[in-house]
Amino acid sequence: MSFLRSLPRRSLLLAAALPLAAVLMPAQAAEPGLLNVSYDVSRELYKQINPAFAAAWKAKTGQAVVLNQSHGGSSKQIGSVIGGLEADVVTMNQATDVDQLAEKGLTPADWRQRFPHNAAPYTSTIVFLVKKGNPKGIKDWGDLAKPGVQVIIPNPKVTGNGRYSYLAAWGSVIAKGGSEAQARELVGKIFANVPVLDGGGRGATTTFTQRGIGDVLLTFEAEAELIENEFGKGLFDVVAPSVSIEAEAPVALVDKVAAKKGNTALAKAYLDFLYTPEAQEIIAKNNFRPRDPAVFKRHAQRYADIKLFSVDQLLGGWPKVGKTHFADGGTYDQIVSTLKR
Repeated sequence: MSFLRSLPRRSLLLAAALPLAAVLMPAQAAEPGLLNVSYDVSRELYKQINPAFAAAWKAKTGQAVVLNQSHGGSSKQIGSVIGGLEADVVTMNQATDVDQLAEKGLTPADWRQRFPHNAAPYTSTIVFLVKKGNPKGIKDWGDLAKPGVQVIIPNPKVTGNGRYSYLAAWGSVIAKGGSEAQARELVGKIFANVPVLDGGGRGATTTFTQRGIGDVLLTFEAEAELIENEFGKGLFDVVAPSVSIEAEAPVALVDKVAAKKGNTALAKAYLDFLYTPEAQEIIAKNNFRPRDPAVFKRHAQRYADIKLFSVDQLLGGWPKVGKTHFADGGTYDQIVSTLKR
């Protein structure tokens, strides 16, 4: 007699049901995972934003969530998303990058209207970081054009930091009543003083702080304190120019990816969270300029007293700037093609 024939009928029925039960029994649900693709300088900020959001999301829904980050030069990051990197959201530092996603159909053309303040929950500006004591006496944009001054700026073709630095220099002339020709002359002289063009803000920081190249680093205001914390207090001074650019940091839902992963509600909640008082406090403590007026007022001492201009207000908007300055063969390419390296 076989083993199965020796089993009671009840045991045979249970044995037959086990495979079906294994199929029907749901597997333990995996924690949802969200990918935020961002730019270099926001790295430390989102290390603090993410656990705060995860705690708020769990308190609201009872659901744990895994939050992943990717950082690099902003335009390179957008290229990666267009190339298939499955970002649920992007948190960038220039609108032109998000516009590229809209052109590819990954986010709607009206992405600016989906969140407050043109979908930019915070801003920053460009300041100068110099060696302690400011040995070259650098005070304003014109000083960057002087012979013998080495200026460290990341590549404007691939980084938001570089583009904002370029536009801040250009706009500093226009804001004071200068002409386009005078702006071009100043920017040309500044870039003639750039010994190396790094591919990201962090790379430029490393060139200046660790490799010891350059007399001045152009960087976001938010990055200056991080550099001091990382490389040592008392090694550098921050110089605020008389006028600089307002650098909006736009965010967007990557609709196609979020929908494919079933993360649309989670991704929208993540970006909505950036506007909450809790997140705005974290933003301020990282020296970015929050949109919440009360939070900004509490942290006003963190920010340099600089006259700010925006791309839309002074330079004709990002579509014009992108076409005129940064498209292949544009003003930036024309300027650097004349420089002797």
